[in-house]
Amino acid sequence: MSPHHEPDTVPALFLDRVGATPHAEAFRYPAASGWKSLSWRETEARVRAIACGLLELGLEAEERCAILASTRVEWILADLGILCAGGATTTIYPSSTAEECAFILADSGSAFAFVEDAGQLAKLRDRRAELPRLRKVILLEGDVPAADGGWAITLGSLEAAGAAGDASRPGAFEEAADAVRPASLATLIYTSGTTGRPKGVELLHGGWVAQAASVDAAGIIDHPRPLQLFWLPLSHVFGKMILTLQLRIGFPTAVDGRVERLVENLAAIRPTFVCAVPRIFEKVHARIVGGARAGGPVKAAIFRWALAIGKRRARAREERRPPGPLLAAQAALADRLVLRKIRALFGGRLRFLISGSAPLSRQVAEVFAAAGVLILEGYGLTESSAATHVNLPHGWKLGTVGPALPGVEVRLAEDGEVLMRAPWILRGYHGLPEASAEALQGGWLHTGDVGEIDGDGYLRITDRKKDLIKTSGGKYVAPQELEGRLKALSPMISQVLVHGERRNYVTALITLDPQARAVWALANGIGGRPAEEVAREPRLRAVVQRAVEVLNAGLPRFAAVKRFAVLPDEFSEAAGEVTPSHKLKRKAIEARYRGVLDGMYADPVRV
Repeated sequence: MSPHHEPDTVPALFLDRVGATPHAEAFRYPAASGWKSLSWRETEARVRAIACGLLELGLEAEERCAILASTRVEWILADLGILCAGGATTTIYPSSTAEECAFILADSGSAFAFVEDAGQLAKLRDRRAELPRLRKVILLEGDVPAADGGWAITLGSLEAAGAAGDASRPGAFEEAADAVRPASLATLIYTSGTTGRPKGVELLHGGWVAQAASVDAAGIIDHPRPLQLFWLPLSHVFGKMILTLQLRIGFPTAVDGRVERLVENLAAIRPTFVCAVPRIFEKVHARIVGGARAGGPVKAAIFRWALAIGKRRARAREERRPPGPLLAAQAALADRLVLRKIRALFGGRLRFLISGSAPLSRQVAEVFAAAGVLILEGYGLTESSAATHVNLPHGWKLGTVGPALPGVEVRLAEDGEVLMRAPWILRGYHGLPEASAEALQGGWLHTGDVGEIDGDGYLRITDRKKDLIKTSGGKYVAPQELEGRLKALSPMISQVLVHGERRNYVTALITLDPQARAVWALANGIGGRPAEEVAREPRLRAVVQRAVEVLNAGLPRFAAVKRFAVLPDEFSEAAGEVTPSHKLKRKAIEARYRGVLDGMYADPVRV
């Protein structure tokens, strides 16, 4: 491959990166003795072994290989190995049930599957009779059960076979990588299915490379010596997008998907940027606000003052104007007393956070910005390979998802739906021509999101088109906006589902943050009581009621939350109530709590 040839496939992009910075750090990952590193050259050696191992097993061009594992460096190595061998990666969330795994493997026609451990292997073994096309399973950690009769092998065995094959057939790896074309299938990601069965989104090599070039050109990674801490699910399109961007730019990434280690890893790695979903920011926000309130009235008053000063400073920065002498002096004091302690939670070197996958509450973003922690909200769908819009370090507007990336065309339909065209939009849904045609009417991706575009080209998403509530009075209510605002009003509130379709007023199901609930219960003399009992406590309900009243004060009467129910447990992925990216599965939640919802309309209130 000519060094002057602009890469147009993921293998070409990866091998260009290896050639450009072979000895630079590529990945950092946790090991028993601490964090270990891989250079780009060392990464290439392992990717080559995996790719050649798959070729030895008979992998054909664009044949699907699934990855069923949590975020870890082996996930990345497997993905790059699959793509360099000419295959296509099918992603499966590690939280998926055996039935869900079997559906994706069968629907995608996957011939090989990389699985994390014996537990994930068991899911496939239990469904093996339904998966005649699945020829081999590769175990990332642990030993292969003897009873599998060779159906499963270890990653080490695959790499050893690949190294031997590479030695006996020199040039086979390069030949396979060079044979990949921009129009070749690279990734098959199944939608998380908030409604209906998941659909396989077909994303091509040329799209990933074009998107990486666009994000690079936008200048989001604009600071020297960037270092990323990465924990997002690589099964999700957001994670895949960031990985391809890393190949383009070459920054090092510390990889550890264990959410429970996130705070510890922030302190150890001291990253310059981190990508996350709004749910994480909401939880951090609740801890910050709740901690300040728990410190007593004096501490709470100092916190509120510092936050107000920080918001004024952040507004000046957003508007690109210097703070006056008084504000600068106040901000310096606010920093010393409160705000720098918040920044320290992120390791002390953070330049910004990137938020995607779901809407971010403006109130949450404002609190982080006040502390000097900038959250750059972006936007995109699985169908658009994640990124189409993003706020930038040198140009952002809170409450928006930023301007379109270079190469993205965007317009609004008559009903406000966001329509997009870009080189990295999906080819179609796997095996679903009618659904593909519906999503890509007239060559434009119909996102299903409703939005507004301001005079500077910044997009604001107001709601999901299908999620808009139409009350029995004919009024439309945007539930996601209300939910985000209410969560930001009280650290006690964890999740909110606003309900009211064909009802004559709006109600809400509200879950409590477990830690905030426990702290409140202890402070109010009922510590150690069951969650159900605490949730029924009138004094706690009064705390939630005050937040609802503040919300309602800024709403028209038809959108106000007239009644609410406090639930003892958070909506969970295990219960089928949220997706792996923490979006609410509205129909599932409403079905489960149908009796609670109906009860809030049994004795109607005046509207």
